[in-house]
Amino acid sequence: MNIHEKYIKRCIEIAKNGLGATRPNPMVGSVIVLEDKIIGEGYTSAYGSNHAEVNAINSVKNKDLLKEATLYVTLEPCSHFGKTPPCSDLIIEHKIPNVVIGTIDTHSKVSGKGIEKLIKAGCNVTVGILEDKCKQHHKRFFTFHNKKRPYIILKWAETTDGFIAPRTKKEKKPVWITNTISQQLVHKWRAEEQAILVGTNTVLQDNPTLTVRNWTGQNPTRIVIDKTEKLSKDFNVFNNEAETIIISEKNIVFSKGLASQICETLYKIDINSVIIEGGLRTLQTFIDENIWDEARVFTGNIQFKEGVKAPHFSGNLISETHIETDILKIFTND
Repeated sequence: MNIHEKYIKRCIEIAKNGLGATRPNPMVGSVIVLEDKIIGEGYTSAYGSNHAEVNAINSVKNKDLLKEATLYVTLEPCSHFGKTPPCSDLIIEHKIPNVVIGTIDTHSKVSGKGIEKLIKAGCNVTVGILEDKCKQHHKRFFTFHNKKRPYIILKWAETTDGFIAPRTKKEKKPVWITNTISQQLVHKWRAEEQAILVGTNTVLQDNPTLTVRNWTGQNPTRIVIDKTEKLSKDFNVFNNEAETIIISEKNIVFSKGLASQICETLYKIDINSVIIEGGLRTLQTFIDENIWDEARVFTGNIQFKEGVKAPHFSGNLISETHIETDILKIFTND
């Protein structure tokens, strides 16, 4: 690992501190180095506040040192005015001579313009360090802007005999397949994504809240597919703990292309990531239309012998983890 890779790796590490808070902005990380020593670092603040480069520059007490330093950043510095001024302008203002960038920002508002501005100002710019890792880190951001849809994560739990729910239930609440540690992990995931989506039957059968309760974090926006808007406001998804958006026949056509229409609707309201928690029909709809990026599948150590079968899909297995009695497999859609 060369010196540039060393510090871009550090940028990625600290950028993860912004997961779940920066949306819809990317979670960028930046470090400032002088004579192979980090003199400042920062990551993107909550949406509307400072970007990573600003926080990194602000963390350097002696600003004169910046004139001899190298700024590392996971994503190309912005060159336009949004909620905050352009980061490239601040870099130029402080006369930072060297800038090392993980990957170019493909957003049309930036897309090379930040690099061009830095070079014109006399900065020595290096691009493409640990590029694949930076692109993977910014997967939500790139999917949203390049594919014009949210980053889609499918999640379900199934029994060892392949069921996600029993045939019948006595109460309208979830029947747990996984252990409490896995359940807590799911709440952590909810805090990391901008929205969570379920179908009508999941609300009717489980009456879920779809909030972050076993973890500290921001509740995702709740997306409920309810074709005829038959769900009463007494269900938990309509409480005041989080925003709820209804997808019905008033805003999409249910006869075909349901998943793509849902994604188009969510893209228009700047939802850049969604975790889909069920039920079977909803999950299978996104699988059948091949509109998904990750699948996170738990297998709990129980059997139902009969019930609702798990979704049918194929993907690239990238990890398998044992969580006490549970197995978690994560797949990507290549």
